[in-house]
Amino acid sequence: MTEGRPSAASTASLWERDAEIATVARALDVLCADRSSAGGVLVLCGEAGLGKTALLTETRRIAERRGCAVWSARGAETLRSVPFNVVRQLLQPALLSLLPEEAREYLGDSYDIAGPALGIADPRDDSPDPQYVVDGLVEAVCGLARREWPLVLLVDDAHWADQETLRWLAAFTARLADLPVLVVVARRPGEAGGESARHLEAVAAVAGRPATTLSALTPDATAGLTRATVGRHADDAFCREVWAVTAGNPYDTVELLAKVRDRELQPVEARAGELRALNRTARGGDWSTGSRASAWSPRGSPGRPPSWAPTSPSTWSPASPP
Repeated sequence: MTEGRPSAASTASLWERDAEIATVARALDVLCADRSSAGGVLVLCGEAGLGKTALLTETRRIAERRGCAVWSARGAETLRSVPFNVVRQLLQPALLSLLPEEAREYLGDSYDIAGPALGIADPRDDSPDPQYVVDGLVEAVCGLARREWPLVLLVDDAHWADQETLRWLAAFTARLADLPVLVVVARRPGEAGGESARHLEAVAAVAGRPATTLSALTPDATAGLTRATVGRHADDAFCREVWAVTAGNPYDTVELLAKVRDRELQPVEARAGELRALNRTARGGDWSTGSRASAWSPRGSPGRPPSWAPTSPSTWSPASPP
């Protein structure tokens, strides 16, 4: 964590993540070196609570300090059936800055195809072929990306992204050899299936490197985080119990230690037995519904089109699912 000083909360969430942050920093070095630099893909893979969202937040912080434009979006389990929902989230910063005539100019020949999918143009009378729409969106985003260099795209919970977005993402990342854009995708393993899994595999293949797989905190790291949070006097037995109760899950560890501090529980072996009951109250949200992920959200309202958009994007749908 060498790019300035993140907040105390984010520091806790990024405990034992220096290698991953260094990977992000190197990718940003390449992106920002030259406008003609090739783009790149980073894939963060891990179970719920292991810090994917915290790393995306840190990526945004570092990128913005370097002067990058950062567009972000996240998948949602309840919105997987909404076509191009995540693409619309990604493009909100650019679309909101354009007048209707400017949008048409920047999108060019892609406007009539991509505009309805993005919610910035009236739906077509016919139902275009889904691949035609994806191709139009790729061209549209390529044009916007060239305008916004250096550009970073962050996609959280990609395993829950709509299939149309994933199809677009696979096609767009295939063009990154000629585009100075860094795409960072966070996903859980094994959550996507069928065509969605195939598109995510195509995105990962563009990275040219294995996905960054996040692991749980080690006992030593958990002990260090415990002492940094509740005091250096936390004894070994108490620290071991924190690790046993949370299984080294960073999110659960941070939440539990916040409860320990708020309850002024003495971090000693005699009180370690109280941690399990305290952990049940600390866990709160349910990862399966995505409620815990609410601490991070892309700029703007998910899926919301610009105020001048003539129609709701949810009224558009391709002729058939890709």
